Amino acid sequence: MKYYILAGEASGDLHGSNLIKALLKQDEQAKIRFWGGDLMETAGGTLVKHYKERAFMGFTEVIMNLNKIFKLISFCKRDIQKFHPDVVIFIDNSGFNLRIAKWAKSAGFRTNYYISPQVWASRASRVKAIKRDIDAMFVILPFVKPFYEKYNYNVTFVGHPLIDAIANRKQVGEYAFRDQYKLSNKPIIALLPGSRKQEITKMLSVMLSLVTEYPDYQFVIAGAPSQDYSFYQTFIKSENVKFITNRTYDLLSISYAALVTSGTATLETALFKVPQVVCYKGGAISYHIAKRIITLKFISLVNLVMDKAVVTELIQDDFNKNSLKTELDKLLNHEHRKQMFLDYFELEKTLGGKGASEKTARLIYQGIQPTQ
Repeated sequence: MKYYILAGEASGDLHGSNLIKALLKQDEQAKIRFWGGDLMETAGGTLVKHYKERAFMGFTEVIMNLNKIFKLISFCKRDIQKFHPDVVIFIDNSGFNLRIAKWAKSAGFRTNYYISPQVWASRASRVKAIKRDIDAMFVILPFVKPFYEKYNYNVTFVGHPLIDAIANRKQVGEYAFRDQYKLSNKPIIALLPGSRKQEITKMLSVMLSLVTEYPDYQFVIAGAPSQDYSFYQTFIKSENVKFITNRTYDLLSISYAALVTSGTATLETALFKVPQVVCYKGGAISYHIAKRIITLKFISLVNLVMDKAVVTELIQDDFNKNSLKTELDKLLNHEHRKQMFLDYFELEKTLGGKGASEKTARLIYQGIQPTQ
């Protein structure tokens, strides 16, 4: 069978890579063509466009790059038509993917969505288009299934693929890892400032403003694979700050606490049982637009899944040095950490067991089998 997969950003690349591996187990003759990243390319198939080519953040930047986006959409449609897959699989990335889905469905292609667009967070009106354009939806967050049921759309909760990604990763020794990156023996405070230049610029300076306040801890920046060290280097002013790129899981596995930009990384940090403060600061225009259309009580996946404030969220003006120091002090307190660990274990149970990628691949493969 032939599969065409559309993923964006580093998290989509990770989940797409595990889905590709699972599809190849289900269908040894599978031919896979995809938009994604390095992990998906390693897993198998043919890379068409790298997610770095369309990493636009916020409403303003999207508007500034509309011409490029429309050209990518046109190219994508032509490439799908030429490949003529048995199924087109969309992974998150709703702005781009829902446009392609509308065309693909009308062109007669089977459409599957893995990891739902965040219609549960804003613009629920998009559910109507999803029901029309998507043949099967596989969701990874437990509260998303009842959300869709309110609109009479039956979706399948498959569990969260991060559980598999973390469980299946190759373990590294802490001492060897510290030695490799010349880390001290101090407890580590991991800094996860995001993956795009705009968000890193807004987040990292504030995070690093705390370094001199905690001389007994080692601060380590988790670099995104999409950015070069030279970009991060402009922010690093202290010898007590180290930089490690593309090894976030290994870093989290030995971290004592973390300051994390809102996104998938908040869930990853929680699954590694690292106490965290969730941070977010967007451009003024983008933030005020988002504030008007987003209807959620929380912004972090940890709090959304648990439906309570497990981790503190510092958003926009609340994300400043004083507030961040107050919350980091709490993370270093034994009793506060103990409660967070208990909540983290409950979170993992709520997310379901292992096997999300395998379950999704099996359902996709079964869905494209010829009817008898």
